[in-house]
Amino acid sequence: MLLEIISPDKSLYTGEILSLQVPGSKGSFEILKNHAPIISTLEKGMINIRDKEGKQQSFEVDGGVIEAKNNKIIVLAEKAK
Repeated sequence: MLLEIISPDKSLYTGEILSLQVPGSKGSFEILKNHAPIISTLEKGMINIRDKEGKQQSFEVDGGVIEAKNNKIIVLAEKAK
């Protein structure tokens, strides 16, 4: 899956991943390969990524929006660290 995480001031991550865990506004959820299309708002919390090599990476966000469709995921994050 291709993931892009973008904040108002910079691109934080672009690359192929195995899984993504995000703090959805109705609860945390995970996206895996061939996930059904989804658009959701995000709450303050951690975005956790597992890349193709199995390495973990995390970003803290103050909210945002996520869209996943056809194994492409775009996260528009507010104030990411």
